[in-house]
Amino acid sequence: MKFLAIIPARYASTRFPAKPLAMLGGKPVIQHVYERVSSILEAVVATDDKRIYEVVEAFGGRVVMTSTEHRTGTDRCLEAYNNYGVEADVVINVQGDEPFIAEEQIRGLMNCFENIQTDIATLIKPFPADTTFDILSNPNTPKVITNQQGQAIYFSRSVIPYLRGQNENEWASLRTYYKHIGIYAYRVEVLKQITKMPQTPLELAESLEQLRWLENNLIIQTAVTNIETIGIDTPEDLLRAEQYLQQSFK
Repeated sequence: MKFLAIIPARYASTRFPAKPLAMLGGKPVIQHVYERVSSILEAVVATDDKRIYEVVEAFGGRVVMTSTEHRTGTDRCLEAYNNYGVEADVVINVQGDEPFIAEEQIRGLMNCFENIQTDIATLIKPFPADTTFDILSNPNTPKVITNQQGQAIYFSRSVIPYLRGQNENEWASLRTYYKHIGIYAYRVEVLKQITKMPQTPLELAESLEQLRWLENNLIIQTAVTNIETIGIDTPEDLLRAEQYLQQSFK
C-alpha cells in the first residue's frame, strides 16, 4: 500500500501569522515537521504562499502551491494531492504546526488501513485518570467514543459518555475518556468523496468536520497514542516548544 503525507502550511493565521516560518531550534517550524515525516514516508508541503514555498525548496523539501480559497484543510489536501501528481492509496494529513509529531503516531495511522473497511484513520489519546471535570469538559478539546473495534461512534465538544450517578470529578478515574488528536489519514477515493459532501446537521451543531463523515456512514478507525502533541498556534506556544526542545536535548 502506497502512503503519501501532505503537510498543509498556510501563511495567514489569526493568532500567529507566518507560523510555519517561525524559527524553532535554529530552523523553521515547517522544516521540523517535514524532516520528521519524510524520514518515515514520502511527504510534500502544501502551501498557499510563495515565501513558504521558497523556504521549503531551500531546505530541500518537496512542496506544491495550492489556492488561498479553501474552506478546510481537507480541500487543500486534495488539491495538493492532485497537483503533486504522485499516485497513492492513502494520504496522511499532518499539520504544519506539529514539529514534534512522533514516528509511532504516523505508523499507528498507517496500521489502521490493514483493515480493508477503514475509510479514514485518526488519533485519540486517553485522558489521565486524575483529570478534573473542568479539564475534561473543555469544549476546545473534542472527545470521542469508539466501538469495540476502535471505530469512532461519535465526536463531541461535550463530555461523552455521561456517567449517571457519579461524581463528575471522578469520571476520568472510573472509565477511560479519549480526546481527539486532529491528524487524519484518508483513502484517496474517500478524500475525493468527502470534499464534495455538503455540511450536515451534527457537523453544524458541534462545528466538527468529522461528524459529516460519520453522518455519511464512513468508517473512521482510531489509533490510540499516549504521546502528547505539541502544536504551535500562538507565539506563546512557540516559546514552550523552544523550552521543550532544549530540555529534550540536554
